[in-house]
Amino acid sequence: MNPVIENNFKYHAATGDKGERHDKVRALCKELAYEIELLCPQSRERSVAMTKLEEVMMWANAAIARNQ
Repeated sequence: MNPVIENNFKYHAATGDKGERHDKVRALCKELAYEIELLCPQSRERSVAMTKLEEVMMWANAAIARNQ
């Protein structure tokens, strides 16, 4: 068995302060999303920036969930 695959594809309950850290990541990404919306004209580039910000949020929360 590969321990990395096993870890990456299992459910990770939010224990300890993980829930609070997930909330903080989401709040910060949401704040930045509103700033991008204000500062950047509606365009493909802004859409890509928003998509990448969603990816940042997802990977940051995966880091919290998957690791101690």
